[in-house]
Amino acid sequence: MNEKDRQRGRDRRLMHIHLADDAILSRMVQRKRRLRPVGSEVDLRGVLTEILTRASELIPSESGSILFDDPHIKLTEKRGGTLYFIACFGQDSQPLIGTPISVDAGIAGHAYRTGKPYISEDVAKDKLFYTEIREKTQCEIRSLICAPIAIHESVIGVIELINKRGGAHFTENDLALLEIFAGYTSTLVQNALDARRFEELSKRDNLTGLYNDRYFLERLPWEVRRVTAQGGDLSIIFLDLDRFKEVNDTYGHLAGSQVLREIAVLVNEVFEGMSAITARYGGDEFIIILPDTTLKVASRYAERLRALIAGTIFIREGLHADSQPLNISGLITASVGVASLTQNVAQKEDEMDVVGGLIKAADSAMYRAKDLGKNRVALAEGKI
Repeated sequence: MNEKDRQRGRDRRLMHIHLADDAILSRMVQRKRRLRPVGSEVDLRGVLTEILTRASELIPSESGSILFDDPHIKLTEKRGGTLYFIACFGQDSQPLIGTPISVDAGIAGHAYRTGKPYISEDVAKDKLFYTEIREKTQCEIRSLICAPIAIHESVIGVIELINKRGGAHFTENDLALLEIFAGYTSTLVQNALDARRFEELSKRDNLTGLYNDRYFLERLPWEVRRVTAQGGDLSIIFLDLDRFKEVNDTYGHLAGSQVLREIAVLVNEVFEGMSAITARYGGDEFIIILPDTTLKVASRYAERLRALIAGTIFIREGLHADSQPLNISGLITASVGVASLTQNVAQKEDEMDVVGGLIKAADSAMYRAKDLGKNRVALAEGKI
């Protein structure tokens, strides 16, 4: 190993990279598909650390940052959008983490909007420079280079380096190198997004897009463990469609599959914006985990879902291009059972006994709803 390699190793050990918290990172990777975050499934932290480490090795700099846009604002709002500092290195750079800036502001915003790299050899003379960033870090910024990060021709963020080591200004050659490196960055980020997507899809039901029963059975023990440790509560809603067999018998299995898809849409509508875990349990059964939710509150959501299903006209568009809408109404209803951890499960030493007891309590309540005439919500009684 030569002296240059040894120095690079020393620099890596001394370099400290600050990263945004998991909530921000999870939001940043929700691209292309609106998938509900379920934890740290992708080593995006490792990817971001590697990107800034290599960038600083390629173009030795005193500090640098990666900024991503917010995909939710980008998709749902007409205004320009927002960039967030999600990874930084350098003295006094930590205060930047999580800081939002408008895509209409600064050199980073300019590179993001135009999709072109930018060099500022002297920021004191550059009208684009966003002075509030300097005020936030209390760091002297002399020169800066910035390049957009794009995936499939869509810009998602920027990478920037500040103050070339040795006191010199950045050059056009440095900018060209950073632009090439931004392409490498795009590949790493795309790989991270693909890894998240593939892992997420393995947990999804192919027909409805809700979580599958396997994931539900993996997630419920984790949620039970968490709320038990915090002294909280957790409820589950178990629903089974009434007279679903009549749909298949009368209209065919293709129509039945479409009804299940539309039920999933209604489930998502009711629990939009909540921390609920919604799953297809099998056949025409659906189950919802409501963390930190009491039996009383869960029953209100269950009733809302039941009423929504009962009042919906299903298959209002043809199943094929040349077919007519079926407009099924008054046939599809749901019997719903609701149970909570604190109200319906006795204390047990074995965690899986607790989980099994909670599922059994909700399932029993659902069957009681059927026995009482269907199309109703029943609450679990007593403790199992």
